[in-house]
Amino acid sequence: MLGSAGLYTATCLAALLFLVPFYLIVRNSLSTDPEITGEEWRFFPSDIQWGNITEPFDDPTVDFARSLWNSAVVGILHTVGTLLVCSLAGYGLARIPYRHANKVFYAVLGTLMVPTAVTFVPSFVLVSSLGWVDSYRGLIIPGLFSGFTCFLFRQYFLGFPRELEEAARVDGLGHWGAYWRVVVPNSLNFFAAIATITFISGWNSFLWPLVIGQDPSAWTVQVALSSYMTNQTVNFHLIFMATAISILPLVCVFLFLQRWLVQGIAQTGIKG
Repeated sequence: MLGSAGLYTATCLAALLFLVPFYLIVRNSLSTDPEITGEEWRFFPSDIQWGNITEPFDDPTVDFARSLWNSAVVGILHTVGTLLVCSLAGYGLARIPYRHANKVFYAVLGTLMVPTAVTFVPSFVLVSSLGWVDSYRGLIIPGLFSGFTCFLFRQYFLGFPRELEEAARVDGLGHWGAYWRVVVPNSLNFFAAIATITFISGWNSFLWPLVIGQDPSAWTVQVALSSYMTNQTVNFHLIFMATAISILPLVCVFLFLQRWLVQGIAQTGIKG
């Protein structure tokens, strides 16, 4: 009993520490700048500034609503594309006989050792030559393939029951039919887990959208947030309110998919 009590206490303390940044975001987003930077700390603002909620959308210098839409489009299409490309690659490496499969797999793992910043210049030159700057294609397509996601899919498919696929082949299905009609419907938990992680990563990406989205109409929400901080001024309550609005979609996605996220992450440990 003492061990269980200690475990629950530690869990509660860890949860509270995890929630502290969210509390600070909400508290500061509904405060005035003097209250945020003042020496006297209040647990909650004395005069809640509900008008701060609409301020990011009323700012004439940044089209915040447009940046939210851009992030949603990029996040959704990036997630769908990554799931399709990486799951097909992982399934091919795990199930389709090919004498060079291991070499290809090691080459995929090798991409994980290349720092992302190293590929920025050649990637930008390629995207620019294709005329994809300030477009959804430039924001989405270069990041569709992920070596780590491909690795996770391969490890998962290696542990997938072969009997189900063999039954599908008896019914006349090929590799594509077995993948689409048998493997995918029986792997929705894992797909949901990877989709959650990928969407969060796509929504929070900053450096590549900053390079590609040179026109304000192509800014994602993270780039829009960075524009609120300049060398001359820092509008604290505006930054915190815009941040609070920008994390709401992530919180909703996480709360909706958290059960599948836990199950899917647990399944990545299957031996292969």
